[in-house]
Amino acid sequence: MSTNKRTLFSEFEPVSMEQWVEQVNKDLKGADFEKKLVWNNLSKIDIQPFYNAQHNLEFVTNTGENSTNLINYRNIVVTSAEMGNNQAHKAISEGINGLLFTIETPILVDKLLNNINLSSVSISFILKTNDSSFARDFFDYAEQNIKDPKNLNGYFDLQLITQYVTKGSIEPTQLNTLCNIVKLGKLYPNFKTITVSGTTYLDAGSNQVQEVAYTLNALVYVIEQCLEREIHIETIFNNIHIQLAIGSEYFIEISKFRAFNSLIHALAAHYGVTVKHILTGKTAIWSKSITDAHTNLLRATTETMSAILGNVDGVLIDAYDSEFNNQSEFSSRIAGNIATILKEESYFGNVSNPVDGSYYIEEVSTKIAEKALVLFKAIEVEGGFYKAFESGLIQQQIALIRQEKIKQISQRRLPMVGVNKYPNLMESVASEILSSGETKNPEVLTPRRACLEIESIRKVTEQIVEKTKNRPIVELTSFGNLTMRKARAAFSYDFIGVSGFKILAEQSYADVEKAAESSAKSASNVVVICSSDEDYDAHALRFVQVFRAINKDKVLLLAGNPVNLLETLTALGLDGCIHIKSDVVETISGIQKKVQKNIKSLQV
Repeated sequence: MSTNKRTLFSEFEPVSMEQWVEQVNKDLKGADFEKKLVWNNLSKIDIQPFYNAQHNLEFVTNTGENSTNLINYRNIVVTSAEMGNNQAHKAISEGINGLLFTIETPILVDKLLNNINLSSVSISFILKTNDSSFARDFFDYAEQNIKDPKNLNGYFDLQLITQYVTKGSIEPTQLNTLCNIVKLGKLYPNFKTITVSGTTYLDAGSNQVQEVAYTLNALVYVIEQCLEREIHIETIFNNIHIQLAIGSEYFIEISKFRAFNSLIHALAAHYGVTVKHILTGKTAIWSKSITDAHTNLLRATTETMSAILGNVDGVLIDAYDSEFNNQSEFSSRIAGNIATILKEESYFGNVSNPVDGSYYIEEVSTKIAEKALVLFKAIEVEGGFYKAFESGLIQQQIALIRQEKIKQISQRRLPMVGVNKYPNLMESVASEILSSGETKNPEVLTPRRACLEIESIRKVTEQIVEKTKNRPIVELTSFGNLTMRKARAAFSYDFIGVSGFKILAEQSYADVEKAAESSAKSASNVVVICSSDEDYDAHALRFVQVFRAINKDKVLLLAGNPVNLLETLTALGLDGCIHIKSDVVETISGIQKKVQKNIKSLQV
């Protein structure tokens, strides 16, 4: 922008990258620039705190186009043709333009699709059987009910890769069925018959680089199997549908989809053809929670936004309560509304590739593409997708990332609202819908929520409540420095709130002995001392002495980490400390064990 041929801000001297770094280092006052300001996510990508023209970034190409006709899918599990048809018409009336039918039993196609306009709605199917007769009936029905074959949009998903990575087996007959269906759909260029899904990788705990690489490895495996069955290479690449999960790392997910589009074009070029694939994003299971479940709506919204900006062709948004409820009209409607609102009211899809040229997103896209290509090639060197999975290599690599993520969640370095941060203490959750923890089978991948370990400690609390009809009570007892006692009480409220215990409002005292006496005699099960380090030095020992002289059974904790006093405090009867480096699962599990011993109605 200029005025009278003068560039806006032209009176200011340009600031170089070196000057920026010099000023930042002054502000850091000796702190390490890399540790403080450079973010390293679990895809092992270093993300800088700022970018300018001096970075000389190399942008990846063929990152896709922002879809102006985004397909908003609703998954309908078909138990009868009439039921499926009714739900389909209801979905269309609610603004859904993509129907995904999960076919679990033999269904008559004409009854299922009765009065549905195949030219205006994308029609897709998940087939649970190897029988290609349904596909034959569908294409026969399409031939009779659609004028232009180009107007038939959608895909078939035989779940070949999904079933293999979760169950551990794949049958040659399944691949034969796939190739038969590819031949049946040859007249319909916009209906894709080869689906490869990578959602299980992210839902099993992988990072974005692994999801992209392993999906490409699986795609190559399917391509080679189709070539062996004499399907032409151009036919294969014209029939590809890819589905990836959408995680919660907003900008990283945008970059992931762009990187995948770039790499699949590079793969096609390697085979000497072009690719006309479609790419859909499905909201991740990994990022969802049972506690404070309505937060899943926010997660699904940001995930959908990142997928759209990453240039997907369609989105499949799970209902916010899908992890613990059967599909309901309300939650399905709300899920469908997310994409509709983003498209119609927030104008997503109305701007062509809005993230193109963003140095941050361009660099992350490039790094994901580069790292995924390296990993992809490494798996191919090991014999390709099938051999790498059979040997357990892929599972082992994902397990390493999964354990790191779980550790960060347990230490609250990877925040999840309503789970390990800002828990909703007003809600009561039935223990039977909460997980007891991770079930492990290292030979396959198991889609799971990231918070299973957090859920397991909440489950213990809810079982205590169900058995005793009382919820354990936590008392925050503070004294001394106002600022620090308030800060540590707030931290304790948030930290222990993860347990599902009832937490009383902070009780402040002017006198330490009075604080210890009052909290020792109260009806609480857990007491947390909240004050400053200076006050701990002066009064913590006396507090514990007075408290334990009155009450030997209560759990007594201290908010902070006074390392110089810990040995003495522990000897006097302090049960432990909670602070920013505490592991929430380990700490609360220990609290629960002592609380259970001291609840008389639970004693044998």
